[in-house]
Amino acid sequence: MSKLNMENLDEIDKTILKHLQENAKITTKELASILNLTVSPVYERIKRLESLNYIKQYVAILNKNLLQQPITTLCQVSMRYHNEAFIEKFEREIQSLDEVQECYHMAGQVDFLLKINVGSLDEYHDFVKYKLSKIDNIGTSNSTFVLKEIKHTHAFNLKTLLCWCSLVLSDISAFMAEVSLEVSTL
Repeated sequence: MSKLNMENLDEIDKTILKHLQENAKITTKELASILNLTVSPVYERIKRLESLNYIKQYVAILNKNLLQQPITTLCQVSMRYHNEAFIEKFEREIQSLDEVQECYHMAGQVDFLLKINVGSLDEYHDFVKYKLSKIDNIGTSNSTFVLKEIKHTHAFNLKTLLCWCSLVLSDISAFMAEVSLEVSTL
């Protein structure tokens, strides 16, 4: 299988990705209008980006406060033993815990970083006591609680990828205007 990289993408693909990550509900028609293309090629590009796995999924970002899950905790977990079987078992067990929204295997002082959302400190206490602590091989865990969310985004910085895209699109627009003038004078 060939290695995927940004060279597989042209500026139109990158512009599509930029707009989709800002608003996954944008229509193909709206994207086509932004790109000065017809709907069909834009639709085909989106399907290709999906099949190449540049677009992994479309989701709705829910309001944790309205869902009564206002407590966000970052829990650092260190393992006692670092062999493959213990790590794989931990990863499987974490997958089954609905409270855990994200889990990262880390390099450095801790082995895993968990992001957990719950409704209250009592609920978090019960999670640690009855679920997390039941997983074998946890040496230590350290929890920190989010006081205020300053920035939260799922969007990747595509600005550097798009820096010359606007130049290309403006060149195309200028060329189209020039062609249009030439045609009208004939």
